[in-house]
Amino acid sequence: LSAQLDPAETALILIEYQNEFLSEGGKLHDPLKPCLEYTNMIENSAKLTKALREKGVCIMHVPIMFMEGAPEIHTNFGILNGVKEGGAFQDGTWASEFHPSMTPLPGDIIVKGKSGLCGFYSTNLDFLLRQRRIKNVIIGGLLTNCCVESTMRSAYEAGYCVYTLTDCSAAMSVDAHESMFQHNASMFSTVTNSEEVEKAVE
Repeated sequence: LSAQLDPAETALILIEYQNEFLSEGGKLHDPLKPCLEYTNMIENSAKLTKALREKGVCIMHVPIMFMEGAPEIHTNFGILNGVKEGGAFQDGTWASEFHPSMTPLPGDIIVKGKSGLCGFYSTNLDFLLRQRRIKNVIIGGLLTNCCVESTMRSAYEAGYCVYTLTDCSAAMSVDAHESMFQHNASMFSTVTNSEEVEKAVE
């Protein structure tokens, strides 16, 4: 990265690092596994989170979860309908808990209210960022071509300087992951990786 990122003006936004996706036994883990291995997402994310936390960057976790039966979802098509029919990300269960390598630590912030795709739309994320005078948002998580992309687009339109991490995200196929970065991400963000970001934060 050519830019230097002031840690006081920077947040790392970590989308849905939960057991349902990232742990063996999660309902969505098996189809995601090839891309997780391809990007080495879990290891890269844990390493970057630790490094940026130590540099004073605001660490924000954005989980998704639903009540039993997912009454929050009122649609009969698309990815959210699939989540509802599959009973995924049920609040209060192991599936909705954070992956052990990405457990929030004291000082981190857990963003509340995510029951859709965009990290901003149904949550307090924008409020939290503006309270801290954050200018730069670094985005990683799941899925590359769904919640990561939706959050990236919204952050760009909200006026943030957006950095999207190729090696801290994953999709249900490597092709879907690569396609988002090849065709969409550079319109709404600076496409980068964990190593470049760690060096840029000073």
